[in-house]
Amino acid sequence: MKTKKILTSLLLAAATTANAGGILTNTNQSIDFLRNPARDAAIGLDGVYSNPAGVVFMPEGFHLGLNWQYAHQTRTITSTDQVFALGLKNNKNTTKTFEGVADAPIIPSIQAAWNKGDWSMQLNFSVPGGGGKCTYDNGLGSFERVVGTIAGTFMSMDQLANALNAYSPLIYQMAGRQAPTGVISLNNTHGYDMNSFMEGRQYYFGLQLGTAYKLNEKVSVYGGLRLLYGDATYRARISNINVYQADGSFVDFASKLKEVGVQSMELAQRASEVLPILNNVPENMMTPEMQQLKAGLTQLTSDESKRSMAALAQYSQGVNLMCNQTGLGVAPVIGIDYRLNDKFNFAAKYEFKTQMRMKNESTLFEAGEIEAVNKFRDGEKVNEDQPALLTLGAQYSPIEAVRLNLGAHYFFDKQADWYDASQKKLDHNSYELLAGAEWDINDRVTISAGGQITRYGNTDEYINDMSFVVNSYSIGFGMNYRLSEVVKLKAAFFQTEYGNYDRTDYPSAGMNDSFTRTNRVLGIGCDITL
Repeated sequence: MKTKKILTSLLLAAATTANAGGILTNTNQSIDFLRNPARDAAIGLDGVYSNPAGVVFMPEGFHLGLNWQYAHQTRTITSTDQVFALGLKNNKNTTKTFEGVADAPIIPSIQAAWNKGDWSMQLNFSVPGGGGKCTYDNGLGSFERVVGTIAGTFMSMDQLANALNAYSPLIYQMAGRQAPTGVISLNNTHGYDMNSFMEGRQYYFGLQLGTAYKLNEKVSVYGGLRLLYGDATYRARISNINVYQADGSFVDFASKLKEVGVQSMELAQRASEVLPILNNVPENMMTPEMQQLKAGLTQLTSDESKRSMAALAQYSQGVNLMCNQTGLGVAPVIGIDYRLNDKFNFAAKYEFKTQMRMKNESTLFEAGEIEAVNKFRDGEKVNEDQPALLTLGAQYSPIEAVRLNLGAHYFFDKQADWYDASQKKLDHNSYELLAGAEWDINDRVTISAGGQITRYGNTDEYINDMSFVVNSYSIGFGMNYRLSEVVKLKAAFFQTEYGNYDRTDYPSAGMNDSFTRTNRVLGIGCDITL
């Protein structure tokens, strides 16, 4: 009967991000980014995404960039809860680790630009959101907490029945009445066993078309539109729920609920007789055991307890959810580039918020007791905006062969519109600080390296084990090799190191979660100039 909070957290989206960027935004759209993420004021073909206004300063002609990235992530949640000790597979441990593996074997992006005179016509195809599939083969802590809470509820009812059987004669004697001859039946619940699984796959495909114009030899501007198509699939399963009894036998959950229903009715009936007696007993005559019994019976007969039992009944056949989501959104993108001289270049870009409404095709047709599950109801339109993004960059070339870069990204998360207004639970908007350097060793070989620091506005209220990000820093390095005047080859490696976020705002003592991730990306590509 405890923690409505646990039940309402079940089955949120297991969305996965490819690697760099904000909560719902990927900024890794090229191999150039992987080898030096501070590309916000760089002049190059990858600027079709990172600095579109600056692309017009490239040589005239047609430029085509092809990029392929492979990303591998793990997500690890270490959860602590006393109910885990009731799990048959948990060896009486109250702490359990749940790990998800996220692979994105193909993250493609294409940049194209045609420069002529003062004009640059540009196209970018990429995956600016999502970008892979995350699988939890053993489910999540929020899944197991629900089942563990059920087993704990059954055991609590057994304890209440034992106490009522033991103290009924004394309580009725105090009221000068004859105690009932029968005893409340016992369920002998000892623990639980279960199988669970969670998988989320999410891709946001982006097609951006725009034009840059050179106002003069120092200043250029850009305007464009980006079409975003979202495609996601979520699968969740809780199956083979069995209640482990003190005699070593197993009872399937559906049958056990029937037994508990009978016991609950017996307890409620006896409580209606015993509680008025206990309420009239003077405090100085109440033993600690009787006070505990009174509290338990009061909780049992409360409206909250009845709602909790109704919610538990929904799990009689476990959970088997399959939901597909699709959505479409369009947003403007603007930019400006300012070349102070041959040594300094500055740039800015603003991506407007993309309003996304993901429509469900789901096996869940009716609203249930658990509000969060209703996010996946068939036909539901889920708010999942991609936040607006402001980027600022600066580039300095102390000598012709060396370029030093700085950048900053600011994601307007709290101004977006997400399901259940979850953006309001954030403490602040996300931001990134970036730095890097590039060196032309000779006419053919360029090497570079860089890094970024990413900070999110996580709070205990916002973060959950189905979809989470944590503060991080990333490093990347790589090289370009000019094969000919027409073809340039690229390769890079990018790794993110994450911190830990500890969530402790649970209503019961001893419950907490610790979140962290790993991320590695390998990329290869080529630029073609005609």
